[in-house]
Amino acid sequence: IGYSLAAVLFALFSALLATIWRGRLSGGLMLLASLITALWAAAAAAQAGLRAVPVDLLWALEVVRNLGWLAVLFRLLSPFAERSPVYFAVLRYVQIAMFLLGVLLLLSLVDIDWIGRRFQDSLLESELRLVVHLMFAVVGMALVEQLFRNTPPEHRWSIKYLCLGLGTLFVFDFYLYTDALLFHRIDLAAWSARGVVSAMIVPMIGTAAARNPRLDLPVVMSRRMVFHTTTLFSAGVYMLLMALAGYYIKFYGGDWGSALQIAFVAAALVFLVVALLSGRVRARAKVFLNKHFFNYQYDYRDEWLRLIGLLSGRKSTVPLGERVIWALGEIVESDGGVLFQCSEEGRCRWVASFHHPDLKLAPLDEADPLLRFVAHRQWIVDIDEYRQDPSVYEDMELPDWLGLIRSPWLVVPLIHDERVRGFVVLKQPRAPQEINWESMDLLKTSGMQAASYLTLNEAAEALAEARQFEGFNRLSAFVMHDLKNLVAQLSLVARNAAKHKHNPAFIDDAVSTIDNAVGKMNRLMEQLKTAGMTPEARPVDLVGLLRTLVEGRRGARPEPKLRCALERLEVMAEPDRLSSVIGHIVQNAQDATPPDGRVDVELRRSNDQAIVSIRDTGVGMDEDFLKTRLFRPFDSTKGLTGMGIGAYECREFVRAIGGQVEVESARDRGTTFLIMLPVAAG
Repeated sequence: IGYSLAAVLFALFSALLATIWRGRLSGGLMLLASLITALWAAAAAAQAGLRAVPVDLLWALEVVRNLGWLAVLFRLLSPFAERSPVYFAVLRYVQIAMFLLGVLLLLSLVDIDWIGRRFQDSLLESELRLVVHLMFAVVGMALVEQLFRNTPPEHRWSIKYLCLGLGTLFVFDFYLYTDALLFHRIDLAAWSARGVVSAMIVPMIGTAAARNPRLDLPVVMSRRMVFHTTTLFSAGVYMLLMALAGYYIKFYGGDWGSALQIAFVAAALVFLVVALLSGRVRARAKVFLNKHFFNYQYDYRDEWLRLIGLLSGRKSTVPLGERVIWALGEIVESDGGVLFQCSEEGRCRWVASFHHPDLKLAPLDEADPLLRFVAHRQWIVDIDEYRQDPSVYEDMELPDWLGLIRSPWLVVPLIHDERVRGFVVLKQPRAPQEINWESMDLLKTSGMQAASYLTLNEAAEALAEARQFEGFNRLSAFVMHDLKNLVAQLSLVARNAAKHKHNPAFIDDAVSTIDNAVGKMNRLMEQLKTAGMTPEARPVDLVGLLRTLVEGRRGARPEPKLRCALERLEVMAEPDRLSSVIGHIVQNAQDATPPDGRVDVELRRSNDQAIVSIRDTGVGMDEDFLKTRLFRPFDSTKGLTGMGIGAYECREFVRAIGGQVEVESARDRGTTFLIMLPVAAG
């Protein structure tokens, strides 16, 4: 039933292909292969149900069927193969070999005397038949995989079902004939299921034909896919040869045959895994493929993506210096080296090693011969070439420190803005290779990209250091601002001391002012000791804080007045900083207001916000100053007597604790500061 269904479906598919075929060779080969498959399936159905078809005819039709589908794959791969003469020749040789094996197998099925004498042993004939069909399956799987992998992603939708259908056909054959070769008989269950499997692939191949009726597929050559396909095909051929050798050992090994066969196959598998994991073997394979299969040595898209992936840290978390050595070494199959980075003064020092011991080396100055040559010429120095012909490098002398590096090979300058920012000394490659102009250009371009990353990293470190100093300087400015206020208070006490020194109330106020100033100075010293640390926020009673602040400002005119109907209202803040920033705003209001004016401080609550309003009737500020200068650090309307950081500090501190500051002002009409703070939970 399965073979009958396959015969009907392939016959219908052949009729469909005949209607859409436009004379192209690819379509003609597929039509021929489909017709032969239909005949093969019909013969298999007749033989299974009626025993009316000779077995040799069935085997002959299967050989022709396999050759037909292999011819389709060879034809679809021909545009790809034409891009490389060597690859085209290899593909042609494989095609000829498959054809000759098919002809040999067909001749063995024909009743000819001189051929029959060559295959008098029925065991030899059956073994040959199974091996040839197994080779058809291996070659078919390799061709399907290569066709899919080397088809551009945007065109794979039209080819994927063809690859899936033919891949299913050859994979099932591989399983069937491997089992038959190992156990010297064909599994009848697998043979019966083969008809159903053949019927299943018809919709897949039909979908591919409908999507691309011309069967003219644009195929490109991918170095990575060629490498993986070659590796897969080589591993398959290797394992096939090892299986044949294992069978020979079992057949002629006597009592030890089975044990020796298992040991031999296990050793072959271990050797294959070791070879696939060997960096040296992979490097030699890459060099061979790049040298013989491609016009250009590198796939620049893959190389650039790999380079950026390594330098950016997306593929590895090792330090940047080691990633630079790694990225440059991967281009020429070097497994390590050392990195030197140059300062603005021109001195270069060792900064990183990759797969190389750390160097104990003094910084190199501008007089170093290698450094002087690299800085002057900006060339890549090939140590092997220099030792053969020093005149190429203008008789440059190799420095003594180069002997501390293991197997030095290439010196790659890292150039940024036409200046050498450093250089990398790479070790000898894993596989011997020649360095040509293409390798030199790619290394030099990659060195420029690496130099930009190193320069950017230096700038980021300098910026972080500058920000640390900026934070300390900003804190110092705030401390100076507070000290200025304290000095103003103490100066007021000193000026009035001669006049009121016999007044007990004045003495009490003076002592209180001095005690308050000493307390604030001590707290400022603590802030300087803990510069860069975030002060701990805690609940602060805003009502009590404003009352204390207003009481402390009554020595200056006009005296501020507090309006507050609340008994207690807490916010989360650092008390001294909060008192300082609000005190700055109150002092600024007093400074901007004439003695007969007013300064009102009001506290109210609106939902979950505490709103502190500081209004004055002073000179005010115009709209341009509000927009562009009010919150700019070190910009003040007080001339040399002001530092211009009070409003800026107030806004930044309030923002840091989740509040905001709004200002309303007009020239000669006064100013209103609104400080809105979130009320503490609970």
